Amino acid sequence: YAEDARLSFADPGAERQDSVKSGLAACPDDAALVAIHDAARPLVTPAEIAAVVADAREHGAAVLGVPVKATVKESEDGSFVLRTVDRSRLWEVHTPQVIEPSLLKKGFEAVESRNLDVTDDVSIIEQLNLPVKLTLGEYTNLKVTTPDDMV
Repeated sequence: YAEDARLSFADPGAERQDSVKSGLAACPDDAALVAIHDAARPLVTPAEIAAVVADAREHGAAVLGVPVKATVKESEDGSFVLRTVDRSRLWEVHTPQVIEPSLLKKGFEAVESRNLDVTDDVSIIEQLNLPVKLTLGEYTNLKVTTPDDMV
């Protein structure tokens, strides 16, 4: 890569939240926003990025996502259906997830004091009982994590 003072790299962690915390520590103190993006989502569009950044500027935290289209079933044992979940209120969240650094730092303090593991970045903000704006993305922002995802 070419030298660019705007770029910095951070060591990964054992879990996602450890990697994000490491990246946050590498950010300059005057950063207005932090955008966290999975390399597993290579199809995000520039328009989606611009929209989620704009929402985070206005609300402090925003996450790209789409309304769930599939019927979702809940199971206690993995063998039998317990119930059908109402999908009208469900969103599949994507990346990037964009957050004001000061909120993310406070969120990490809350998560660590409660010894919580979180699976996405805006969950950290949820622990502060602060709003996270849902930014409508595109269904084409697929997550590629297994060979089946490439088909």
